[in-house]
Parts: sequence; structure tokens; C-alpha cells
Amino acid sequence: MHDIRAIRENPEAFDRDLERRGLSPLSAELIALDDARKGAVSAAQAAQERRNALSKEIGAAKKAKDEARAAELMAEVARLKEEAPGLDAAQAQAAKVLDERLAAIPNRPKADVPLGADEHGNVEYRRFDSSRERLAQGRQHFELGEATGLMDFEAAAKLSGSRFVVLKGPLARLERALGQFMLDLHTGEHGYTEVVPPVLVRDEAMFGTAQLPKFRDDQFAAGDGFWLIPTAEVPLTNLVRENILAEDELPLRFTALTPCFRAEAGAAGRDTRGMLRQHQFNKVELVSITAPEKSAEEHERMLACAEAVLQKLDLTYRVMTLCTGDMGFASQKTYDIEVWVPGQQTYREISSCSVCGEFQARRMNARYRAKEGRGVGFVHTLNGSGVAVGRALIAVMENYQNPDGSVTIPSVLQPYMGGLNRIEGPNT
Repeated sequence: MHDIRAIRENPEAFDRDLERRGLSPLSAELIALDDARKGAVSAAQAAQERRNALSKEIGAAKKAKDEARAAELMAEVARLKEEAPGLDAAQAQAAKVLDERLAAIPNRPKADVPLGADEHGNVEYRRFDSSRERLAQGRQHFELGEATGLMDFEAAAKLSGSRFVVLKGPLARLERALGQFMLDLHTGEHGYTEVVPPVLVRDEAMFGTAQLPKFRDDQFAAGDGFWLIPTAEVPLTNLVRENILAEDELPLRFTALTPCFRAEAGAAGRDTRGMLRQHQFNKVELVSITAPEKSAEEHERMLACAEAVLQKLDLTYRVMTLCTGDMGFASQKTYDIEVWVPGQQTYREISSCSVCGEFQARRMNARYRAKEGRGVGFVHTLNGSGVAVGRALIAVMENYQNPDGSVTIPSVLQPYMGGLNRIEGPNT
């Protein structure tokens, strides 16, 4: 959500930022809508002020026993009273139109975000190479999983349709191990507070983190005004909605392991085989709430926390700074972590870490009181995957596969696997 006052103060800068996002200038339209809102407010206020003044005049006329004048003034008061609901409605409608227009505009990119139209404009930030030799070739995760009988897409399709999977036995345990390992790492070493949030949220929560209204078609409605969460970012960030925090409370850092649900409305024909793009998947989410001057530093910290997961799993990855045309709607700046998957001989996204500035906080009315003075401002919000559990499972299976079809369990996960160090292939 944008601040109309900031737009009015520097419309040229606002339009330049939108142009970097590939959008046409909008400041003139928004200022005109704000002018209409101000006009409606002024009309309602003027009518109320006139009623107040007339009330005094009526008293004076009655005191002077000028009944004709009093009757004339009372008639005007009655007329203004009849007009008041219409003026109030016009004021509310003008504010609604402006707010809806502001809510439909993506966040302004930071100055250091690379300019680009799509993913081809993304820029590599850094990379990490595994200590293990990179596989020149290998089977894809679904080939490995189906061969063992532990990954069943046909059973899932009978239950729920396409883009679902049933995991069984040690493969199911491996996914659980990954999630537990990530939570232990983020809470034990990175200082995040573990949260078990609801996975059903209301419209207000989805609006707060900007899934609604623009991305309604990407979500799963659950009836009675509820939505299944597409990510734990939604409930975790909304924990501070409509609050005024003390600056001493910041930063707040939350993590959660939840199922996530996405309609994948725009993904027809993409990644139809396997677990890369599912309607339901598990993810460990990281959310930070900070003071504005700390958010850039927190962004780098969050990225390092997500990277630590892959480093401890000894997986090759690279970090990409997303360009202006590939960033998410609510983001000021985003880093994507892409892990190497030998089955496809390419890098695939496994985490996305974004700083949103006050964009979400305005939508949630989440504020803080500064130490010095009594000033109240909006907090900054950040979110990131720490990381997507299903995609981590894919990466482990493909990078730790053996020629016989078995999968070696990374050493950091073996304590979570009851001592199991390998998932057997069909020929072992």
C-alpha cells in the first residue's frame, strides 16, 4: 500500500519507480482521486459547519422572537440534515476508490534492484559449491521415488487430482526430517521464535500481505470467508497487524513449518511431472518485523539464515538478485536461492527472501513507537523461505542419488532418521 502524501510530494520519483516495474505513470491519476476525496471531505465538513452555525442563528432568532426567521433557518437545517448521508457516502466512496487503486499498485523497487523485464534480467549475487563432486547426469527425483515405490503420484491423483503426491515410508520420514532440521536450525542458531499458526485465515490477513485482491485466482478459498494459506508469511506477518509495538521489541523474528496451498493458476503446462510445482506442499517460513533503518541489514541476515540450510546439507546453490520485472508484488528487493538439481542439469528456486519496507505494514496498520520522542511510524516487514521442504527433498534425492537408485541421507539429517543412512533403491 502506498502513501498518497509521499506520492503528492514527489510524483516524478513515484512514476520513475513504476516505470522501472514496466508500468505507466500513475501519479496524476492518483492525485486526481485524492483531490476528489479531499473535495468530498470538504463538502461534508462545510455542510456540518453550516448546520452548527445555523443552530446558533436559530437560537438568536428565537431569542429575538423572530419566528419567521427561525422557521426559515430550521428548514435549511432540515435540508442539510437530509443531504448529510449522501455527503458521508460520497466521502466514503471517494476514499474507497483511492484506497482500492493504491492497493492494486506493486511496491516501489529499491534503487539497487537491477532493471529487467523478466527472469533473464536477474543478476547472480553469490554462489556456494558443495564439497561433493557434482553429478554430470542423474535421474530426476520422481524417477527415483517411483522406482522405490515410496513416491506415488497415481494414488494422489485418485485422491485429489494432479499436482499432488503421496510419500511413504522412509521418504515420508526424510521430508519430515528436513522440516524438523530447518526449524531446529532457525530456532537454535538463528534466533527465530517457532510459531504454530492457523492455516485458515480471513480476507483481512490475505489483504495485509497483498495476496488479495490482485492474486485471488492463485488462492484456495475455504468457505465462510476463509482462505488456505499460500505461505506461512500470511499468518506470521499478520501477528503484528493493528498493533503499535515499542521499538525495544524489534526486531521480531518468527518461523513456522506449515502446509501451503496454491492454485498455480498461471502454471499450466509447467513442471507437470514430479514435486516441483504442487497445489499442497510444506515450507519453513521466516518472517522479520523491524524498524525501518534496520530492514536492509535484516534482509542480508535472513538470506544468510536460508543459505545455512543448504550449506549444512552440502548442496550447490546460487543466489540471484531479482530484477524489477521479476520481483513479487509486495517486494522492494528480492533474493532467490536456486539449488542445483542434477536430474534437470539446472538450478531451481528453493527460497525467496524479500524486504517489503512499509508496504505490508500500511495494509495491516502495523506500527511502532520510536525510543526518542513520541513519534509513531510503520514497521518494515521481511519474509523468506527457510526453505521449501518439498524442493529440499528433491535436491537431496537428486544430489545424493547413487548408481543403484538408492539415496544417501545427508549426515545432518541422519539423527532425525533413526540412524538410517540410506534409502534403498529397487536393486539394492
